Amino acid sequence: MGLPRGAGMINLPIKDKTMLYASYMPFVKGGALFVPTARHYKLGEEVFVVVTLPDDAERMPLTGKVVWVNHRNQGQRPAGFGVQLSGEGGDALRRKIEGQLGGALTADRPTYTL
Repeated sequence: MGLPRGAGMINLPIKDKTMLYASYMPFVKGGALFVPTARHYKLGEEVFVVVTLPDDAERMPLTGKVVWVNHRNQGQRPAGFGVQLSGEGGDALRRKIEGQLGGALTADRPTYTL
């Protein structure tokens, strides 16, 4: 999968499980991760993100499509986009995320998207 001309790599270091919970989007088919950024992305745009999970030094590359966009002025939610985990590297990353979150997946706390 090639990236659009001018697209760059986006680093997403997730520092703790609270941030991981707020970033993970289990309601998207295959899961998705929210990437806070002021840069504008369009739905369907292909992006390359390198994710570092809490308590894991491994940098996991992910190529996927933008499936969610928060624009500025969305109340308490940060600007950014959600990238679907169905692209290259997505399945392994989803398994790691869900393994780290465990029972927290069923919590009813606010996230960056809902």
